[in-house]
Amino acid sequence: MNDKVKSIYEDDDIVVVWKSAGIAVQTKKLAEEDLESLLRKQLKVKQLFPITRLDQPVEGLVLFAKTKEAAAKLTKQLNDHSMKKIYRAEIYGSFGENAKGTLKDRLYKDGRTNTSKVVLPGDADYNAGKDSALEYEEIELGVLRINLLTGRHHQIRVQLANAGHPILGDKKYGTPESTSQAAGMGISRLMLTAQELEFIHPQTGKRVNFQL
Repeated sequence: MNDKVKSIYEDDDIVVVWKSAGIAVQTKKLAEEDLESLLRKQLKVKQLFPITRLDQPVEGLVLFAKTKEAAAKLTKQLNDHSMKKIYRAEIYGSFGENAKGTLKDRLYKDGRTNTSKVVLPGDADYNAGKDSALEYEEIELGVLRINLLTGRHHQIRVQLANAGHPILGDKKYGTPESTSQAAGMGISRLMLTAQELEFIHPQTGKRVNFQL
């Protein structure tokens, strides 16, 4: 492994790795190396199946299946929301008295701009949107522990920005205020980390947990 990816766990069915910020899990750009192709070379396998995905600027744990059978079982857990995905985010401001709660929004993805936004009843894109939810807890001032309940495009970034607390270092959804704070703190990357995965192992049937 190199400095872009570190092995956390591997067996005959799954691979759990840490990826650095800046590398895509998958990309269609021929000149750009992605996490999947890098892993295939290092593990000397012809095929891997990415189960969890992270935005390119996000660092943290990523789960791959090594067989179609394992991929099918893990994807089912992902779709029925029984797979636990925990993130850490450093945000602009603080939730204050609402230090623990749930954010529920309807998100619409615009493929032309590769952005997502919150849509409300009556908006032109409302019917094309998808319901999205996450649980958050402010574990220290400006730092959140997030349990991602659904897996929408840019979900955590969009929901927190919509709540008035964009993630520090977010160049796409940040505000002038959050950008200024990040600059003052010397932050140069998106301060979002996928730090925990928990799921049922596709072969053993036992619940497993991986943490940074």
